[in-house]
Amino acid sequence: MIDLTDIEKQCMERTLQPLGEIVAEIGVQKPLAEYTRAEVLTLIEVVVGNYQMFLIQSQPRQEDTGIPF
Repeated sequence: MIDLTDIEKQCMERTLQPLGEIVAEIGVQKPLAEYTRAEVLTLIEVVVGNYQMFLIQSQPRQEDTGIPF
């Protein structure tokens, strides 16, 4: 296991709601071993996509200097 930063931990916490929503859509009572390939890929997409989005949003934004490079 890697040592997560506080921001990474926060991003993981924020990913729980979208994860819960997709699991509820698939069916809470359905065992993970019975997920279809498409359901597993959707689950991965939701978790990774939301984690990355939250991580990007948590980064400080640089001021726009108007310089295009």
